[in-house]
Amino acid sequence: MKRLLKGGRVVDPVNGIDGVHDILIDGDRIVRVGRDLPVDGAQVVEIPKGLVICPGLIDMHVHLREPGQEHKETVATGTGSAVAGGFTAVACMPNTEPVNDNANVTAYILARAAEANLARVYPIGAVSRGSRGELLADIADLRRAGCVAITDDGHPVATALLLRRAMEYAGMFDMPVVEHCEDQTLKGDGVAHEGFHAASLGLRGIPGACEALGAERGILMSELTGSAFHVAHMSARASLRAVRNGKAAGIRVTCEVAPHHFTLTDEALGTPIPYDTNTKMNPPLREAADRDAMLSGIADGTVDVIATDHAPHHYDEKNVEFDRAPFGIVGLETAVPLALDRLVHAGVIRLPRLVELLSVNPARILRIPGGTLSEGAPADITILAPDLKVAIDAAALRSRSKNTPFNGWELRGGVAATIVGGRTVYVNSQVGLNL
Repeated sequence: MKRLLKGGRVVDPVNGIDGVHDILIDGDRIVRVGRDLPVDGAQVVEIPKGLVICPGLIDMHVHLREPGQEHKETVATGTGSAVAGGFTAVACMPNTEPVNDNANVTAYILARAAEANLARVYPIGAVSRGSRGELLADIADLRRAGCVAITDDGHPVATALLLRRAMEYAGMFDMPVVEHCEDQTLKGDGVAHEGFHAASLGLRGIPGACEALGAERGILMSELTGSAFHVAHMSARASLRAVRNGKAAGIRVTCEVAPHHFTLTDEALGTPIPYDTNTKMNPPLREAADRDAMLSGIADGTVDVIATDHAPHHYDEKNVEFDRAPFGIVGLETAVPLALDRLVHAGVIRLPRLVELLSVNPARILRIPGGTLSEGAPADITILAPDLKVAIDAAALRSRSKNTPFNGWELRGGVAATIVGGRTVYVNSQVGLNL
């Protein structure tokens, strides 16, 4: 079936498009983008004024929890949350049970994604067997099975030698190594950012240098091997400095920042609810200088990607003492409103730059289809409503888990619709869009 999306503002940075255009879709592909396209038998969809059509958003850091932790999330519920958040594709981390360190687990995840038939799912495999940091996983096997990158996310790669070997191996397939940057000897048993707010609450601290040491190590290994290195969920200003210097030296380093690290600071540990475990994540919420550095990196181009680090946990797991609670929050359905409100409407960046951060660059780094509305590209499309009033309601999230610090926030900007392979998989009833 042909569909003609008519009269919307189209933002496609790859092709330098930012203006009112029509988009013709035939089946699962984009056929043409242009002004005043002929209907030619297509179903016409009039795009209401104020909506923005862009390449489908891609979240390159998501925990879908299946197999093994289905009480937190499943592939079906996670991809349902993704499309409601405007994401047409997600890359899922390997810290499942069992760990995604072999082709059988990868195949299982892909089969579950095919059954759900919502967002595309790109598995990321483990660096080491069981993510134990001892023996390398069979990276060639993971690649053949469909993995697009490798990581021991949740843990840094155990040693510099193992990281070097992983990067040499992954480099043979031009796969990036995604690293949870952390010096565990410095982290110790810390649970929050080392600073005034943690100290005032009696919480053990994690200094920003803990993350920066891991980033520096990975950048050095990238320089040594020539392979791609990606810093996951960057939060510390010293890490940003390391990435900026690495890029200036021509090293193949990229990085991502999560919305909670460019919106919140460690002040949230004590207010409005002291010891709220929904403010516990790793890396932790840091001080204002670090938050401001993330905003600066987003604005000046040092930061490549906004990724959610969607980390669902059951209510009972979070409803314990702060020290005992697991790290992490959900993020798929809050990322776009936070980014539009705190970045675009706040004047930090313009909309085309946001599309680069949420679509173009994730596709480029992972070397997957998408990130553009070029003719012949998959018809993966996100329609944004930049002026939509959004009130975040944790209970209404489609994710199986509701652990978010943003409950009750009122924001400007949201998602109007999500189209995957030409199929409409989500429409926001508030925007009056007939898809």
